[in-house]
Amino acid sequence: MPTFMCSLSWTDQGIRAIKDAPKRATPKRAKAAQDLAKKVGVQIKEVYLTSGESDLLVIIDTPNGDNAARFALALSSKGSVRTRTARIWPQSEFHKLVSELP
Repeated sequence: MPTFMCSLSWTDQGIRAIKDAPKRATPKRAKAAQDLAKKVGVQIKEVYLTSGESDLLVIIDTPNGDNAARFALALSSKGSVRTRTARIWPQSEFHKLVSELP
């Protein structure tokens, strides 16, 4: 199953809710994201807090890129994050691709 990574950056709206209610906002958002993912055929595998350009990194599995796009669009439409999504390949698949080069 294809794997994608979504780099998320909080919007002003999103970070305000984190600051105002850290014990309630984060678990509530995580549950909402899980529910949203399920509705569009995506499974959230991992979520990481990051430093640098993005605030969060979400690893998802889904049968196709359309579902990944739906998830990113639906998640962004909530107003708390902006997303950038890319297909990723594990090392074993990368090695296989390289071994099949002409």
